[in-house]
Amino acid sequence: MNIPINTVVLFLILIGIVVLQVFLSRRENKWLGLVLPALSVLFSLFTVFGMYAYVGQPVSQIVIQTIMIFLMTNIPTVILLVIYAACRESLKKKKEIDKMSIQDLD
Repeated sequence: MNIPINTVVLFLILIGIVVLQVFLSRRENKWLGLVLPALSVLFSLFTVFGMYAYVGQPVSQIVIQTIMIFLMTNIPTVILLVIYAACRESLKKKKEIDKMSIQDLD
């Protein structure tokens, strides 16, 4: 099996981004977990604003292309936000359990 090195590097980068998102989402500061999703939204906006209209294309086609590109480039944003929500929920449950344990000791 011959896997191109580019594929391996891309896969490692994606794993690194997911691990970083989990790490940031589990911090006490809730805003840290929103850094990567915010960067992803900015990237998608730059992608959309970086598009240029071809001469002769109807406006409806340009609008459809812009919407499709915006939606496709925000797929990583949705994935990062799901990771954020899952990590924050588990952190919230852990805090509640710790709080109940402290109350049981009293």
